[in-house]
Amino acid sequence: MAGRGSTNEKAAPVKSEAALLPLQVLQKRSDFLKAARAGRAPCPAFLLQARQRRAGEADGVRVGFTCSKKVGNAVARNRAKRRLREIARLVLPTLGKPGWDYVLIGRADHTATRDFHSMQEDLRHALARVHAARK
Repeated sequence: MAGRGSTNEKAAPVKSEAALLPLQVLQKRSDFLKAARAGRAPCPAFLLQARQRRAGEADGVRVGFTCSKKVGNAVARNRAKRRLREIARLVLPTLGKPGWDYVLIGRADHTATRDFHSMQEDLRHALARVHAARK
């Protein structure tokens, strides 16, 4: 029975340095409205809105999250926003461009239930579409 506990031990996932950097979060309604008038990339579990800021407006990558009451009650909305925050934390530090604002909008029944890995891939593809449209 020696080594009994070693079979159940799991290695901690390795995270990149970029994934540990904090993102600046959008707080002002005017920033959300500016992003709403800019580029959009629909995905199965969320909608990505993105805009390139003017020079001197702010530094770095900024991100905002929103879920309307269509997503569900407060528990469902908070769960959806937690999932959106986590995919943004994992993907935006490497694929987000400085000088851009991103808003992730949750979708009813899909944001809380879609496979997490699929949501990350959706965000990667959405960022590629938004940035390709601006070239």
